[in-house]
Formats: sequence, C-alpha cells, structure tokens
Amino acid sequence: MRLLSFWMSHRSELAAMVERHLFLVLWSTLVATAIGLPAGIIAAHRPRIGRPLLAAASIAQTIPSLALLGFLLPLPFIGGIGPRIAIVALILYALLPIVRSTAAGLRSIDPAVIEAGVAMGMTPRQLLWLVELPLALPSIVSGIRIATIVGIGTATIAAAIGAGGLGEYIFRGLSMVDSTVILAGAIPAALLALLADGVLTWVERRLSPGRHRLARAAPIAIATAALLVATLAAAELGPARPSTIVIGSKNFTEQVVLGELLAQTLERRGVAVTRRLNLGGSFICDRAIRSGDIDAYVEYTGTALAAILKQPVVKDPEAALAALRDAYGRAGLSVLPPLGFNNTFAIVVRRADAETLGLETIDDLRRMDAQWRPGFGYEFAERTDGYAGLASAYGLRFTAPPRVMDLDLVYRALATKQVDVIAGDATSGLIKALDLAMLQDNRGYFPPYHAVPVVRSAVLLAHPEVRQALTQLAGRISEDDMRAMNAAVDVDHRDVAATVRAFLARLGT
Repeated sequence: MRLLSFWMSHRSELAAMVERHLFLVLWSTLVATAIGLPAGIIAAHRPRIGRPLLAAASIAQTIPSLALLGFLLPLPFIGGIGPRIAIVALILYALLPIVRSTAAGLRSIDPAVIEAGVAMGMTPRQLLWLVELPLALPSIVSGIRIATIVGIGTATIAAAIGAGGLGEYIFRGLSMVDSTVILAGAIPAALLALLADGVLTWVERRLSPGRHRLARAAPIAIATAALLVATLAAAELGPARPSTIVIGSKNFTEQVVLGELLAQTLERRGVAVTRRLNLGGSFICDRAIRSGDIDAYVEYTGTALAAILKQPVVKDPEAALAALRDAYGRAGLSVLPPLGFNNTFAIVVRRADAETLGLETIDDLRRMDAQWRPGFGYEFAERTDGYAGLASAYGLRFTAPPRVMDLDLVYRALATKQVDVIAGDATSGLIKALDLAMLQDNRGYFPPYHAVPVVRSAVLLAHPEVRQALTQLAGRISEDDMRAMNAAVDVDHRDVAATVRAFLARLGT
C-alpha cells in the first residue's frame, strides 16, 4: 500500500525516470548492436582478428559497473557527469553478448549450405547477406536480448553519476534506509527487463520456430543488478570482532576523514579499532549504531534532529545539543562534546555568476530560478531540512527539475556548468578549489550542524578510555581545519590516513 501511494504521489517523476531509463538502454543497445554485428562477423570469418575482439569485450564485462563509471568520468569527450558517460558504459557491457552470439550463429551454419551458395555463383557479400545472416538471425536476436536485459539492470547504477533513470529511487532509498523508495525504482526496472525479455524472446521464436530455448533468467539478473548497491551497503554492516571498537562513517569525503580521525585517536591510546567507513548516508549509519554493527561515528546536530529523529528544527546550538543528547540517551547512545566546527549546508554557485549577477544571498536566487537548474545529493533531495523546506522558506520555484547525484560530484557538476546552483557543505575544500561562492542564508533557514561523536553508551561503560580519548578532540577542529583536510583529500589527492595523521601531529594529541 505504501509503495502504491508513493508511485501515485510521484507519478510524473516516475514517468520521467522510466523515460530516461529507456533512453539510456535503447541508445546504448542500438550503438552496441551497430558495433557488435560487424565485430561478430569478423570474429566468425577472421579468427585471428576475432579472438582479440572477443577478449577486449570480455575484459570490459569483468570491470565492476561503479569502477567502470569511475574510470570513464575524467576522460575527455566521453567523460563528465550525465547520460553520455552512462551510455558509453552500457555500450561496453552490451558488446560481449552481441559479438559472441553473432559469431556463434555464423559458425553454427551447416557448411553444406555455404558450399551450395558458392556453387550457385554467390559472391562472399551475397552469401553473407542472403544466407549467413538470415540463418544466424535467431542467435543474433538472442544476444541482443541478453544485452538489453543486462543494460536495464546496469542502468540503475548510472544514477550515481547524475544520469537519471530508475536508479535514482534506489540510491535515495539507500541513503534514507527506506525500502519503499528502493522498491519504487527496483520493481519498475525488473518489469522493464521482463517486458524486454518477453518481446525479444517472442521475436527469437518467430525466427526459429521449434528451436530449443535456454531458460530465461531475467528476474534473477535484474533483481541482482537493480539492488547491487543495496547488497554492497548491507555487506559493509557485517558483524565485527567484539574485542575492537568499530568506527563508521557516511559516504562522503569529510565523513571518511572524521571516521579516520576517531579511529587514529583511539589507536594512539592503544585501543584496537575496526573501520567501517563509507557506509552510506545518515540513515544507514544511524541504523548501524543502533543495531550494534558499529560503535561510533560522527553526526551533525541539525541532521540528527531534523532528518533522523524527525524533531522540530532547533536554531540555538546549545538547545539543539541538549535535545540531541536527551533523545539519543533514551536509545542507549551517548553524544560527546562537539568537535568544534559547524558544517552547515551551503547553497553554492559559480563565483563568476555571483559577481556578474550580483548574487549574495539565497533570496537573490529568485531572480534566476526560472532559468537555472539545481543539483543536489540524494539526502538533500529528500530530507525535511533539504530542498523542499528551502524552496518553501525562500519562495524558490526552479523550472528545471533538480539533478540528483552523488554528493561528491555536485561540485564538479556546478563547475562544469551542468547545473547552476547546488547544496554543498560549508567545509568543503572544493568550493575554493573550483572557484565557487557560497550564498548567505539570510533568512536563517538552516539549523546548526555541529559535528559530534555519537558512541554506544555500553561501549563507553566497558571502555572508559574511549570517552577520554575522544573528549580530547572537543572544540579543537575549526571550520578552516576541516576545510583544509577536505581539500587535501579532494583537491590534492592525498591519502586520508596520512592527512589525518598529519593533523593529529599538529594538534599534539
């Protein structure tokens, strides 16, 4: 019932996602077919050339989809954020089944048929078009069917780089630990795969009546592909050794840095630590610490109150901290003293635009909301203290729908003019590095987001040294310190552990 209600309330958005998903799959499959058919013909007729072609297509299949997107992202012409890079990745994945099935279909033709054609005086070109390809067509369609089904499943991953499609719901659901939102994207993707499988299987059977068909595996294939990210996230939350303190973090640079900071601080005092960094969004980390899968992580006061606990926004920092300690205390969690910096949301534009158009405050965006397209991370797009509340507070009415993508990509999307305004972090090192500008929150919409270590109370009772170690970090990390560490990792590409080690050495802890 919840799922149906979600689909009804988001029907226009769902239709747009299905349309984008089909766009990615259809174009990639068409291009892959145009490349794969000639490659399969060469593989069948010229084995010496065909073997390297099949090997190259096989290698592309072995690269994990998220890794492949990461490899393609910085490349000129085909790289960048959006559908272009997703189509290139899907083409690479679709090539192997098409090339292999084309070659197999041509090789399976009875040599006597070829000899008969030659005896009739057919040229090699005539043999190919009038005899070989028609006889191999059922096998070719089978390869296209497999490529299409694989493409529908893999296209869900493309949402991570802002390509859109049904994967957006899956990533949003994962960041919020909301199975309804996950299923809102996974089920339509599975239905699309089943539909494509049925139509192409019917075509295949019409071309080869009576021929034995392989059992269809679309439901398993698409369920695995569509929920790949969910499986990976769940795998990260496995049980840890009871003799160690398990430190977690969310899945963006600052959180990984903070998780490493807690871990190294404890290790310097002889505490054994297991790292579970890059877990996912706020809701995944909250679920993990409440279930005992992790023992500590860094949260932000405004995020915890508004997004996790669903409490009214508290603008006073001390009152927000007190409310958080009270609510977490009832759940067996302890909130240690703040680390010292406030990482509020920052509405960010290109500095050149801010200077040219005279943009200083978020209110000024109302002059541009009919022309500009916003870009957000998955959490900001859904949270109560995110886009909906911001738009209501400031009267923003963007004509173009927000482009939703991984948080670490939104800055580069803004710098490369793929979006025009984003919601980032005030402590991000990329704001200065990419020559961006923060707009003033002149209506005071965003609550305080002071970084605080959250630790299971049972761990503090069993290991008093954990409280002693982490309390020494209280008030010692400024916005400039955090911005510098983020820049070291994001801009200078330094190792996270080395960056944290250098910072702790300067602190003298």
